[in-house]
Amino acid sequence: MKLLIIGTLEGHMTTASQIAIKRGAKVAAVDSIDQGLEHLRNGKGADVVLVDVRLNLERFCKALESERINTPVVACGIEGTDAATAAGAIRSGAKEYLPLPPDPDLIAAVLEAVAEESTSIIHRDPATQRVIKLADQIAPSDASVLITGQSGTGKEVMARYLHAKSRRAAGSFVAVNCAAIPENLLESELFGHEKGAFSGAIARRVGKFEEANGGTLLLDEVSEMDPRLQAKLLRAIQEREIDRVGGSKPVKVDVRILATSNRNLQESVKSGDFREDLYYRLNVVNLSLPSLAERPQDIPLLADHFVKKYTEANGMPVRALSADAKAMLQTYHWPGNVRELENTMHRAVLLAGGDEIGTEAIMLTEAPQQAHASTPAPKPASESTGMDAAPGGMPGGVDPAADANAVGLVGRTVADVERDLIIDTLGHCLGNRTHAANILGISIRTLRNKLKQYSEEGFAVPAPGES
Repeated sequence: MKLLIIGTLEGHMTTASQIAIKRGAKVAAVDSIDQGLEHLRNGKGADVVLVDVRLNLERFCKALESERINTPVVACGIEGTDAATAAGAIRSGAKEYLPLPPDPDLIAAVLEAVAEESTSIIHRDPATQRVIKLADQIAPSDASVLITGQSGTGKEVMARYLHAKSRRAAGSFVAVNCAAIPENLLESELFGHEKGAFSGAIARRVGKFEEANGGTLLLDEVSEMDPRLQAKLLRAIQEREIDRVGGSKPVKVDVRILATSNRNLQESVKSGDFREDLYYRLNVVNLSLPSLAERPQDIPLLADHFVKKYTEANGMPVRALSADAKAMLQTYHWPGNVRELENTMHRAVLLAGGDEIGTEAIMLTEAPQQAHASTPAPKPASESTGMDAAPGGMPGGVDPAADANAVGLVGRTVADVERDLIIDTLGHCLGNRTHAANILGISIRTLRNKLKQYSEEGFAVPAPGES
């Protein structure tokens, strides 16, 4: 973990720095907000920034936001600081407030909670063990790795595991979500830009490639990258050099590339959405992560881990999962995989009463899958009319429910039906664009273009967190 400290707070920041170093963090310290911004712009990076609350925290956080530097900020103040000051720090954009002099356990807890950096993979199932064995074999190399699997299977956790086991472990691990950054900004995010390269480029900014120099760069959801940018990425990987936006000369870089995708990239290559040459550059080795349903022996182990994690995080009494609760978890199909299991256990910890967590506290996202009822045998033909008797008793095999659905669609354009389907699905996903795109079977880029069109046409589009 890399920690950046801004300010002095009468020597208390130095004490915090020493504690963090003992906990395994790499620490850099500067005196002012401007020096801190320059440190981050130059690609030196930080997983967490501790800032003296007496400095202009609001200006610092706004600068990070405007320059798209996604680094969590923790405000620090001397114990006994006015409560209004601490509250103001949170309003200004800080994730946490840390009183000083620092307590070693509190420093460790804050760093872990904010950075959430973990390379351990909790597992017992043979399906997971096979993947871990392959990961251990390839980790020491510099080969590019394509990590595939459904959403929520832990692709980024696997990427961090590979980095921690590699010869580059002492270097930076830098991740960029290709699906979350608009197309017109992703190039600058990856390759950096010079001052004045475009509107809003108020200072030179080092991109993720340079920030990861000597370490590992994770291209998360690389399948969502625009084809034009794919060509530039291919050149960067082949030539080991990048061009900053607005720059006049190439910059040499030394990074190991890891990429993730929850789509079938071979199908994307066939459809022309993904470059074939880039696919082969990224897919030197493929790690395909099994879904949670395919690794059932991991479910109770992960459930116990998440129960312990959120019991401690929420200061709740220690409770074990009941036998019925564990059986319920293992028979569920987990469409959201490990991410869904984690959220389910977090809810269960908060809702449980008594000495253990029972089934009443387990709130599943979807109803458990049940076996389909067998299809009834066809009825014999009607002797009086000579017409086939169909299910539901309607001649010609017409299902009344299907007929009613058809009536609801007749007279509507395909575009109207598509719009309602997309907006309803987005609402079902509480505005989560990535999940909605997965359900609809379209790229996040296509979904964004559709939603922009609907908004311009005056239709209400659910925002993230809205149903």
